[in-house]
Amino acid sequence: MPKMKSHSGTKKRFKVTGKGHVSYQKSGRRHILVNKNQKRLRSLRKKGMITPSFEAKLKQLIPYA
Repeated sequence: MPKMKSHSGTKKRFKVTGKGHVSYQKSGRRHILVNKNQKRLRSLRKKGMITPSFEAKLKQLIPYA
């Protein structure tokens, strides 16, 4: 049976952690940072975690991660 193809856009944006959860980098930290307050920028620095209900769909797109 041939290998499954990974979704290129998904594998660039999401990582599977050691425990098997899916993490991603939050958006909104590229430009126009002067108008955003420091509390917001600190929270955007942290990794985001995908909810378990959406996790199964994402893992289909990156089968070998």
